[in-house]
Amino acid sequence: MIDNLFDGNQRFIEKDFKPHGEHYSKLAKGQSPKVLWIGCSDSRVPPERITCSRAGEIFVHRNIGNVVPNNDWNFATVLEYALQHLKVSDIVICGHGDCGAMKALDADNNDVYIPLWLNNARRAKQVVDAVDKPLSPQDRKRRIELENIRLQMEHLRNYPLVRRAEKEGKVSLHGLYYDPESGKLTKVI
Repeated sequence: MIDNLFDGNQRFIEKDFKPHGEHYSKLAKGQSPKVLWIGCSDSRVPPERITCSRAGEIFVHRNIGNVVPNNDWNFATVLEYALQHLKVSDIVICGHGDCGAMKALDADNNDVYIPLWLNNARRAKQVVDAVDKPLSPQDRKRRIELENIRLQMEHLRNYPLVRRAEKEGKVSLHGLYYDPESGKLTKVI
């Protein structure tokens, strides 16, 4: 598999890097993305690809379940750097269909770390559990995915630097949902 990565890199150099040398030359000197994208690690949801964005346009943080943890130094560092140094104007939390993390949240399993991490999303499942009418398995899964985006937006606003930047009009927050069956990205919040 590693050989495929090197082959792909060579194709990238020939088909993108060389033809757009001026763009990459500027990026070699620094970045100034306008968006912080918080997305899932799922290999089917690469932000630059699904938005046709160029290198340097999106500052990306990905993790299992597009989670915004309340007490995580890694995430807080990304957030601080994006807001204070890169001066991003938009923050996106992007969830997606057929999310393995949300399936794991709604199932019993013997994993050690995944359930601990998904405690950051537990309330999304609880919101869906509280729905009075019965849901089809597909509707339930999608509802949990959407509730998780809303919950993570709430978590994002728990960070003082986000609250301040949003209040001062320096940043806008967006909840998005990607449907891997249609390729469509829609606004949730």
